[in-house]
Order: sequence, then structure tokens, then C-alpha cells
Amino acid sequence: MNMPAPLGYGLGLRPVYYDEILETRPPVDWFEIISENYMVPGGRPLAMLDRIRADWPIVMHGVAMSLASTDPLDMNYLRDLAALIDRVQPAWVSDHIAWTGVHGATLHDLLPIPFTREALDHVVERIQRVQDFLKRRLVIENASTYVAFTGSEMTEWEFVRELVQRADCLLLLDVNNIFVSGFNHGYDPMTFLDAVPAERVVQFHMAGHTDNGTHRIDTHDQPVCDEVWALYEAARRRCPQASAMIERDDNFPPFSELLAELARMRAIDARVKGREAA
Repeated sequence: MNMPAPLGYGLGLRPVYYDEILETRPPVDWFEIISENYMVPGGRPLAMLDRIRADWPIVMHGVAMSLASTDPLDMNYLRDLAALIDRVQPAWVSDHIAWTGVHGATLHDLLPIPFTREALDHVVERIQRVQDFLKRRLVIENASTYVAFTGSEMTEWEFVRELVQRADCLLLLDVNNIFVSGFNHGYDPMTFLDAVPAERVVQFHMAGHTDNGTHRIDTHDQPVCDEVWALYEAARRRCPQASAMIERDDNFPPFSELLAELARMRAIDARVKGREAA
């Protein structure tokens, strides 16, 4: 199986940091963009992206492909996505195991699906069609969830494992989402992690979430918590080849705080490699 070359340690590219990135040339190996924010005919976002991608590798991450929806695939969306891919030449393109709308309505959220054979067949077929259209493998991310379907016929990790193998796609493993969903649904996140087809994992997402006591929400507006860092170390042992990044989408801290989280990530990886070499 051909895998993209590892990129190292990255950050989500957000407009609040454009100027600082260009002025300070921070020690970041690559940046991930939210695809939909740049699927526009022009303006400052595209101009800044062109400047930044001249010096850093870029990964495209979507939130609106709605792979699990029962609506037909949005071919206008896919054509716009393909045009952005041609412009950016990303290392890879990702989206989520989720749906974002139905009956023509867009709900602007990543919504859960039942883990059934019917749903699995449906999502596999849609991923294959998208891959054929884009002429590249997709990288698919596990989403955080807050409700579960009583009609599910398998666990999420069984669903994910079979999905990526049948669709012949790759996996973006969101470590925080595993932790959040594990807490919300009462399973051990290590059970999910141990079932992941490690050879298909090309990327990790790391992010903070909101702890509401009885449940946790994937808000991307807090620092990464210690429990998620511990799960990241376990994920790194299983998937030594994966590129890794920090997501932050609200309550933006000084850029130096994100660089400190990247430094912590590098230190964990160095410790894992040291133990394996000993």
C-alpha cells in the first residue's frame, strides 16, 4: 500500500495567525486548512494561503462532504474541491465519517450514524465514488459523538476498521475524538485504539475539549488535556509513521502556546522512540 510521506508536526492554519506565521517563520513542519474556507473565487484567505503554501506543505481537511448522508453527493461541491486541490497540491485530502445535512438542508455539524451493515455499505460506496472523481485516496476521520443508535450492529471501531479496508482509503485518527466519545459512551478509548488498522493511519488530530461533567464536547477551544496526551503516546506507539498536528478553532491563545503543544508532542515522540530503541 502506497502511503503519503510523513510530514512531521503541524498546526491548523487559522486567519488570526496569518501575519505572525509569515513574519516569524515558526518551527512548524506543515499546515492543515479547512477546505471550505478556501473554496472561494478570491480574497485575502486565498492570497494568504498562496503565500504560506509556497514555503510549507499543506493538507486539506473538509467538514462538508457529508459522506454518510442519504442525499446524492454534491457534485458542485466536489468540482470546487477538485479545483482547490489543483491549486494547493495538498499532501492529502480528508473529511469525516459523518453526515452534515439531508433533504437539501445543511445543518453545519458532524452528525452521528448507526453502525450497521447498511450504513457501512452506503458510506463505502460514496467514498469510492469520491475517490474515483478526485483521482486520489481520501483520508477519513473518526468524529466525536454524543448519542448512539440502539440499532447499531457493531462497535464504532469495528465499523471504522472495515470501512477503511473496503473503501481502500486512509485514516485520520482524531485522538481527542476517541477520548471524548469513549467518555460519552462509556468505553475504554484504548479498546478503540487497539482495533485501529495502524498501517492506514497517516495523521493524528490533537485538540482540546469542554468537560461538562456528565459529558464532553469536542470544542477545539482549550489546550489538550493530560488524559488525551497520554492517549496520544499510546497512539504514537501503534502508529509511528503518522504525521501529527494541533487543532484550535476558538478562544485562540498566543501562537507561542500552540508551539509549546507541538514541542510537547515532539518530546513524547522522542520518549517513545527512545524506549523502543532501548
